[in-house]
Amino acid sequence: MGTLKDRLNEDLHTAMKARDELTTSTLRMALTAVGNAEVAGTAKRDLSDDEVLAVLTKEAKKRRESATAFADAGRAESAAKELAEHEILDRYLPKQLTGEELAEIVSGALAGLGGKPAMGPAMKAAQAAVAGRAEGGRVAAEVRRQLAA
Repeated sequence: MGTLKDRLNEDLHTAMKARDELTTSTLRMALTAVGNAEVAGTAKRDLSDDEVLAVLTKEAKKRRESATAFADAGRAESAAKELAEHEILDRYLPKQLTGEELAEIVSGALAGLGGKPAMGPAMKAAQAAVAGRAEGGRVAAEVRRQLAA
């Protein structure tokens, strides 16, 4: 198959033909975010699959945070819509690491640095090792936990 952006477009057309309004609106929103990222900066450029994945991850996080905010405000219908959009975006994201897998990868990344590194270099190494398979907050918490030990 082609790029991730091509897959999003193909799935959008399929959803439109099936008259799936939720999937159609979610994929349109995702493609708009990708388009905005492509024109950000001085010149338009095509994003790599990793960059498109980063945009989708950011959009999925927005949906999850919005769902929590809506639920806390007693707006269950809006929260359910945000969660449904998150589930659609989740189809395009890599499988998230479990806590044990994350701890193992972070400890390996920290061991590669040697000594007791500062938080910045430790996070950089851990994020590179995790490669988008865990949220930054989870990675940061695990790095802090292991640096404190």
